[in-house]
Amino acid sequence: MLGACAQLPSVGPDYRAPDFKLPANWTTARATAEVPADLARWWQQLDDPLLERLIDEALAGSLDLRLARSRLRQARAARQQSLSGYSPTLTTAVGGSRSKAAEAVSTQQERTLYDVGFDASWEIDLFGGTRRAVEAATADQAAVAADLENTRVSLLAEVAQNYVDLRSYQQRLAIARDNLDSQSATLQLTEWRNRAGLASSSDVEQARSNREQTRAGIPDLEVGLAAAANRLAVLLGRHPGTLPGELRDVRPLPTVKTAIGAGIPADVLRQRPDLRAAERTLAAETARVGQKLAARYPSLSLGGSFGWQGYSLAALGGSDTLLRAVSGSLAATLFDGGKLRAAVAIQSALQEQALLSYEASVLGALEEVENALTAYAAAHERVAARRAAADAARNAARLSRSLYESGLTDFQKVLETERTRLTAEDSLATAEAAVLSNLIKLYKALGGGWQASAAAPESDESGSS
Repeated sequence: MLGACAQLPSVGPDYRAPDFKLPANWTTARATAEVPADLARWWQQLDDPLLERLIDEALAGSLDLRLARSRLRQARAARQQSLSGYSPTLTTAVGGSRSKAAEAVSTQQERTLYDVGFDASWEIDLFGGTRRAVEAATADQAAVAADLENTRVSLLAEVAQNYVDLRSYQQRLAIARDNLDSQSATLQLTEWRNRAGLASSSDVEQARSNREQTRAGIPDLEVGLAAAANRLAVLLGRHPGTLPGELRDVRPLPTVKTAIGAGIPADVLRQRPDLRAAERTLAAETARVGQKLAARYPSLSLGGSFGWQGYSLAALGGSDTLLRAVSGSLAATLFDGGKLRAAVAIQSALQEQALLSYEASVLGALEEVENALTAYAAAHERVAARRAAADAARNAARLSRSLYESGLTDFQKVLETERTRLTAEDSLATAEAAVLSNLIKLYKALGGGWQASAAAPESDESGSS
């Protein structure tokens, strides 16, 4: 009978992964259909050993990852709890009771009854309620494991982004301080010319105003630098302000190639862990429809007990003190005011919501990749223009100063070219950082870093069952 019960079909819908019609290629011209080179460890393509070391430290010390691993352990325990529904429950008890009967009933007024035994109960999974519960718990575990991987992907991107921000602020600070020195030299030159009667006091004050405006912008850059450094420290599981000393040295940002292999849109479904989590959540909600539906059908329970009873401890264990019982019951709900029917309707709505959420996640992922590809291509073009503008601004500032020293131009031209030079050089540094920022966003949108878990120490905790 039990074997036949095991072969009964489970009530409720059987899950099938949604089949989305995705575009064949990306719309951005610079994106290629090639599979991205080593997407699992994309940051190594930046060829920055210090960044690689920081990422390894973040993977080992991130509190967000530790929290995600704890949630995975909880999901595994929940699945094990669901699996226990397949097994009977066996309990044991030892007890004793002392009673005093009325004299009219028994001459032996006081007696002590001892008993020891075992009880077993087992609810047969006739209509697949337990099977659906295990199916849902298994999908939940896989979804939480994918959430762990998504946390890893986000962590890698955030560490790299804050590292780029830190280097960018360092470069912009160096540019601002270099321009401050140049403007201080211009102010000193103007003061000398004013004493010699070759420049007006107005020229001196304009030169001083130009320098102080540049000085006023430096604290904002220092605040941005400190914020990036502190955020980076927290991502690594450190206290703010405790980053390695190597980060204090100003280094150029790594260069990257223009074209990048983004694969095809269908690859996103395979590469992004957040989509995997959404798909597994849909599978879990689908299984729970069957679990709720099974509650509307009859349930079959088997029970039994085995033990001994006696009026003395020594008597326990004898054949004449043995007791045993076997029971079975078939129960069904006849009327509950529509409670169970409503539970099925609620779960069906939750399943529909999970499906819509999954579809929205897929569309959102495609949008992120398209936007990142477009922004990455545009950032390269912007850098080329900013570099040409910065070179021209430096030449103009150098030439106008030489002409001013020779008395061939007015001081206003010197001030204008110096301000233009500062703006052009700062814009170039910002544009170069934007290339890397958009590259990081692109790798994150493609799901880069997920496959890296295979080499991580905690990989045994991140897989699905």
